[in-house]
Amino acid sequence: MTSIEHPRSTTRVAVDAVKLAELHEAPEILRLVNVWDAVSARLVAQLPGTQAIATAGHSIAASHGYPDGEKIPLDLLIAAIERIVAATDLPVTADLDGGFGDTGETVRRAIGVGVSGANIEDRLRPLDESVAVVRAAIEAGEREGVRFVLNARTDAIVKAGDRPRAESLADAIERGRAYLEAGAQSVFVPGVLDAEDTRTLVDGLGAGKLSVIGLPGALTAAEYEALGVARISYGPMTQNVALTALKRLGESLLADGAIPEDTEKLNDF
Repeated sequence: MTSIEHPRSTTRVAVDAVKLAELHEAPEILRLVNVWDAVSARLVAQLPGTQAIATAGHSIAASHGYPDGEKIPLDLLIAAIERIVAATDLPVTADLDGGFGDTGETVRRAIGVGVSGANIEDRLRPLDESVAVVRAAIEAGEREGVRFVLNARTDAIVKAGDRPRAESLADAIERGRAYLEAGAQSVFVPGVLDAEDTRTLVDGLGAGKLSVIGLPGALTAAEYEALGVARISYGPMTQNVALTALKRLGESLLADGAIPEDTEKLNDF
């Protein structure tokens, strides 16, 4: 494939959304290896066990020279997501940061390039404002005929500051329940969650409703699955691992090393 294919029809996106929702609701944890461009999407899509594709907003921004946090122009982000969608036949869930100021319009544009679900951050806005963002995303999907699969992110843990852990967990549960009631499929609580934290969140949100991130020091996917977690993704960590490999190779080559003989050719379209 050398160019972007025609975007998926809304009917196709609606079918993808049903499939994506079923993957969240299955007893097995949904494992998502985050991608940031067409070639990473194509590679991950071909791996045995990959059932859906998730973009990493931080990684897409970094690959275009922007910091995280809606610094990348929305047009550029949507174009990057469109290329990712074109590189795979699997359902795609996209990281849409905080909604770029107009969540409904951002979701409409994402659906237009073939996206069937998304992460959208609450950034610890007041709860009523955050619920309105969730509703705007769900209603945008409804207008397009898509049961949009929203993985509503709360920063109650990752941006807790000095707040006691118990208060942050309670805040995450309160926010998460409100997002689920407003139509979200799951609640994404980023941060390193141990077994006790995870049990507290699953008890508060319900089995099959918590989404987590795999970070150094976190539990394994199997351990989270046993605790009732619905979904695990890895955010910018996949790109960090790839860049670490590039850094180490570069150091070796600059020191008169050689390309390893077992290097695979993985970037052919």
